[in-house]
Amino acid sequence: MQRFLIIIVKLFFYTAITFSLLPALFFIEKKTIFSYLCLSTAKAVVFFLLFGDFSVANFVYLTPERLREIEIEIKELKTTGRKEMANTIAEARSFGDLSENAEYDAAKDAQGLLELKISKMEDLLSRAQIIDASDLPAGEVHILSKVKVKNLNNSKTFDYLLVSPEEADFQQGKIALTSPVGKALMGSKLGETVEAQVPAGIIKFEILAID
Repeated sequence: MQRFLIIIVKLFFYTAITFSLLPALFFIEKKTIFSYLCLSTAKAVVFFLLFGDFSVANFVYLTPERLREIEIEIKELKTTGRKEMANTIAEARSFGDLSENAEYDAAKDAQGLLELKISKMEDLLSRAQIIDASDLPAGEVHILSKVKVKNLNNSKTFDYLLVSPEEADFQQGKIALTSPVGKALMGSKLGETVEAQVPAGIIKFEILAID
């Protein structure tokens, strides 16, 4: 919401500047300019709502428990993580000339990665939408559903948790709802068979359990 408000303020600011300067510079009637700017601003707002950072696609859906986990991790990175990194950099600096100090360069690179991780996690929190899985339709696959499926192509079973793209981790069985498999599973019900179009072809899944 904060980003959306910033965009609106900027739009009105530029509108005001244009409305003040154009008549004097080009002898255009203010009424004509005002009508044009109102229409342009409206179009810009609609476009922003549909495709900008405020769109649903950029929301990150989290449970209250997962939100708390992320908040704790960020706090840990900002305190213990930064302190340990500062000590590592200080130790590397003591090794001598910084222009030829590989340890120092490696420590600074690691510091950059740490700050990038913190920044990404804070951005994730800023776009978080808290939902309670118990409020969602029962017996149907949705965001945060735990699904057991059988791959009918190879008869293997898999357990998936459908999450927002930012939370996806295939190694942990967390798949994005925007992925081919995630899209195929969304809205499906127990016992149904769905098809997922993947680069290797079509995979058929049978829904064995939904939690």
